[in-house]
Order: sequence, then C-alpha cells, then structure tokens
Amino acid sequence: MTASFVLDVPARLLFLSQDPACVTAQLAGAASDPRLAAPLRDDISTDEITPVPILTHFDEKLGRYPYTGFRAGDTLPVDMDAIRRAGVNVVVAGKRYGKGSSREHSPMAEKSAGVRLVIAESFERIYRQNADNIGLYTSTDLGLADRLLRGESVTVDEIVAGRDGLAAAIVKAGGLLAFGQAQLSGVAAHDDGAGRKEEDPAPRTLFEKIIQRHLLRTPVTAAAPEQGTGVFIRADWRFIHEYYTGMAAHMLHARFGRPLRLVDAERIVVFEDHTSYVAESPNHVRAGIVPNVRAMCQAQRDFVDAYGLRQHRTLTEDEAALDPGANVAGISHAMMAEHYALPGQVVVGTDSHTPHSGALGCVAFGVGTTDMANAFVTGAVRLTVPASLRVELSGALPPGVTAKDVVLHLLALPEIRAGAGVGKVFEFAGEAVAGLSIDERATLTNMTAELGGLTGIVAPDAETARFLRERRGVDAGIEPWMHSDPDAVYAATLRVACGELTPLVAAPGDPGNGVALSTLRDRPRIDIAYGGSCTAGKREDFDHYHEVLAWAVARGLKLPAGVTLYLQYGTTAVRDYCIAQGYDRTFAAVGARILQPSCGACANCGPGSSTDAAQVTISAINRNFPGRSGPGRVWLASPPTVMASALAGELTSFAELQARHAP
Repeated sequence: MTASFVLDVPARLLFLSQDPACVTAQLAGAASDPRLAAPLRDDISTDEITPVPILTHFDEKLGRYPYTGFRAGDTLPVDMDAIRRAGVNVVVAGKRYGKGSSREHSPMAEKSAGVRLVIAESFERIYRQNADNIGLYTSTDLGLADRLLRGESVTVDEIVAGRDGLAAAIVKAGGLLAFGQAQLSGVAAHDDGAGRKEEDPAPRTLFEKIIQRHLLRTPVTAAAPEQGTGVFIRADWRFIHEYYTGMAAHMLHARFGRPLRLVDAERIVVFEDHTSYVAESPNHVRAGIVPNVRAMCQAQRDFVDAYGLRQHRTLTEDEAALDPGANVAGISHAMMAEHYALPGQVVVGTDSHTPHSGALGCVAFGVGTTDMANAFVTGAVRLTVPASLRVELSGALPPGVTAKDVVLHLLALPEIRAGAGVGKVFEFAGEAVAGLSIDERATLTNMTAELGGLTGIVAPDAETARFLRERRGVDAGIEPWMHSDPDAVYAATLRVACGELTPLVAAPGDPGNGVALSTLRDRPRIDIAYGGSCTAGKREDFDHYHEVLAWAVARGLKLPAGVTLYLQYGTTAVRDYCIAQGYDRTFAAVGARILQPSCGACANCGPGSSTDAAQVTISAINRNFPGRSGPGRVWLASPPTVMASALAGELTSFAELQARHAP
C-alpha cells in the first residue's frame, strides 16, 4: 500500500441493508449491488457494531465481532468472524452511523476485522472522531462506493477533502497518538479572562466563552477558531471507567513504554461503575465472560495503582450490607456532578452521557479511548468547534410531566430525527428551565447524547449555587461572564411550550420513537419496570418514584403478578438520601428490588435486563436501541410513568392510574 491510497487490494464492499437476506448473501460471496441493497439501514448504533459483552476485549480479538449486534428486520445476519471470512474492507450504511455509546471498541473492531473505510450518509461525532484517531477511514461521499465497485482507486486526500484541517492532519498522520507525540509537547493556554478579546466584540454563547478560556496554543490550530475548525483545549477534569481503561493503558504502554508521564494526574478520576452486578447479568453469564470482566477491572486497578490515580470502586451488595458508608460510589456522570464539576469548567469522559454535568453550567462532553489516552499524556483534548442550538422551554411543566418528557418530545421532532442536532451544543433556556432543579436539568443535558449533540448546557444561576452549597458544601460564586450574550449566534432555535406537554413514551427501537401516551390506544402489558441509570437515578427521580409508590401503598396496591420492578440508585449519596427519607420502606412494601449504585440494565450489565424476546420493559433509562437491555422490547418513559405502568401492569401515566382508583 502506498501512502496515498486507502486500499492496496481490490475493494470488497458490504452494504448494510434493511433486508437481512441481502446482507447474508453479500457475506456468502454474492456481488455487492447498491440497487438491491437499498434502502440502507439508518441509525446503526455502536451497540449493534459491538454489543456490550464484546467490550471486555481491548485488543485485536475485537476483530472477530463487528456487527454481531446489527439488526436487519428481526434478525441478526452477521455472525462472529463473518467480516474477516468475507474479506470485507469497505462498509456502506445510511444516516447517523455510529450513534449512541462513545465506545471506541466499535471502530477498533471494524479495523481489526480488515475494514479500512466506512462510507455513510452521516456519522455521529464521537464515532467518527474515534475512527480518525485509530486510522479507520470514513467518508460521507456515497459516490465512492460506485467508484470502488468499478475498480477505481480512492486516495487519502479524497477521503479528507472537506474535513477540518486538524481532522485531516490526524487522519494523514495515521491516528491521534502519532499526531500528538509530534505536535502537542509543551502546549500553552490562550486565556483572555472573560473569554472575549477587546478587539473582538462579537457576542458569544456561554459554550464559546468557556472554550476560549480553555483553548490551547498549538502549531496546528488557530488562536481564534471558527465553527467547524479543530482545536485542542485543556480539561479541568478527565474521567474514565473500566470498559475503557484497559484499552487506553494498552495503547499508551505499547507506544510510549513504562512508566508513563501523565499530565495533571490529580485531575484524572477513574470509575468502576459498570460491573457491580456482572455476575447477575444474563448477557454476561450466558456468554461466559464474567472472568473476562474481572480481568478487565483488574487491568484498570493495576493502572490506577501504578500511577496513583483518584478512584471510585464498585460497591458490592456485601460491602453495602456490612458498612453502607464504606465507599463513595456511583455512576461516573452523576458522581462528577455530585463531587467535581463546577460552573465554567471543561469536563471530558469516556462516555457519551458525560454532558450530564452541563446542568451546572460547564462544558462536558464524551470522548473515545484514544482521545482520553492522548489527553492523559499531553493534557490536550481534541474538539471540532460546533454550532449551537438554543432550546427555549417556555411556560411551566404541568403536574406529572418531567424533564424526561421534554427530552422525549425533542427527540421526536422531525428536525431532530433528521439530524439537526448532530454534533451541536444544546443550550437550554427559558422559564421552564429556570424552574427546574439541577437534577432535572441534568436529565436534559445528559440526553443530548440521544439528541445527537456534542453537549448540553444550562447557564448557572441561583439554583446552581444552591445545589453546590447544599449538596456539596461548595460556595461557588456565579461569575458575571457565565451566560450567553444577548446577540449570540445560534444555528437554530427550538421552542417548546411546556404547558402543552403531556406524559410521553418512546416505542421500542429508538429514543426518537416518542408519542404522547394519551394517544396510544394499544397499551402493551409490562413484564419488567426499571428505574435508575445516570439519566434517572438522581434524588429528584427517586422523589418521583416514591410519590407514585407511596400513593399506591396507601391504597393497598402492589405489583401485579408477573411484573418485576427494579430500582437502582445512581450514587451512594442518592441511596443515603432515600434511606434518610424513609423511601426504602415504601419501595420494599410495594415489592421492588433495590439495587446498589451502578450502571445496570441500561447497558445490559445487571438485573433488570430482559432475558426473552417476548418480554416487555418500561424503563426510565436513556436508550432503547435493539438489544441494549436484553432481547426484549423496551419502552422509555419518565420516572412517574414507569412506576404507574409497573403498578398497572401496562403502559399507564400516573394521572390515568389515579383515575382508575378514584374513590
């Protein structure tokens, strides 16, 4: 292979069609035909490219597994080793390829299987950046597929045409670690105080002000970057969890040897938050990979011990029973908001729900493993400067309607489903936002991952100061510059009249399948109800859970036969709050199973996941992609709707449940 060509062998294309027979035929050796493959699958998630059990691998073994969770119709047409056997080196798909989790395992699995180029109508930001970082080529030019089928060559210059200069440079360098080693030693900060230079009177968004204050001066980036250009910034906090640390350590030690020199190691936080209940995860137990998970956790612990890093370990049931205060633990995103993030800061983490902390008025976004590995040794975090969307939430939310209903409404908007939010900053403002607690604001910012955005942000105010003072004992002043200027420029403004909203649900398959529950005539029966996750495991979420369940207990109601209810705290602080309030007694009285703080059924790694395709779940989690929480069908809803549905045995709002049992 010469340096200028993407492929040095004949192209072998795989069109990821909606038709499973088409995919199966291509893998069996049939000639690829874009006409027969149409329509291509849109919204292929990283959960489908590399399902959760595969994430215990962090080296070349990943090459056996790409697309083993890919769904065409009702089937999974790609078997283990199928991509390698078929010799596929180019993959073609539809819109929003790589949506969902920030797992770099997905492009790594593709590359390890022999894929050199992925062509799609559009890509999710994190997936494409991860691909750049490891040297997997991507393109949105579908015409390349026709050229490759005709036997033509494609050059790297053609692949990077139209990309920002930094992305192009990283791709041409062969990936981020090679680029960073050459370009990012001794970077310095651009800091202009309030984020605006005297000679530059242009109004700015809060996001732009924070980024300007954290901008790093490098030989390959501009001092005053425009939208669409690549920059490097300094992060106040970098965090990682057990599904990524082993891969990051493997990369770094392979390239730089031991020991590493980590920049600002005291500002790195390491979480063990996905594996508390792995021995009860049907997915992990059935696949026989629990020992792999243990080894993965040990790899993280070894890295932490070697470099003296700050760590929050998994809290087991036994530890919680013996000494409830023995460990400060929980889901990384929620823990960052509860213990670390502050207004005006930059927070990056190896998970797409890192924007959770944007509720505090900071810039928080997810990055891939290579981005984090590079940030460990250079202190620099890569960012392509995005446009912003302003989301004006007017009025006040009616009783029984929560921030989760607002997000499900936004996700169902045609412009969002068409990709208007991809890669953008969602700035939430308006009367309704001003009236929300930080916990509810965090639901909005957390789920910008599902909206396709880089991050979500809410300007800090008196509520922010109250949260920091009462929850964390921090007297953090809200500085005068911490707001968007009145004439700041936005790509678009979305307006929601919150007073008109009613409880929503999202039908199985995608969080964007939102519909007002009141319009749903056929109400599916419920087998499993789950309340928890980073999105819905906060204090106010548990206030909602308790309100509905306490109402039920007062009327002698319990769960119907055949319905199992799981409640999982997001952090130990939330657990301790619920115990202090007496909520745990109500939860026990109604027959719920209480789970210690951790990620769980949301990522198919704990109790609450389905075990049979016929099962139906109502869940307060953020995603219902195929297979994400087991083989069954998952409906998304707000905390009150999840509890009411559990009690009714079918999809039901709290108001509807109350009407059924009116005196």
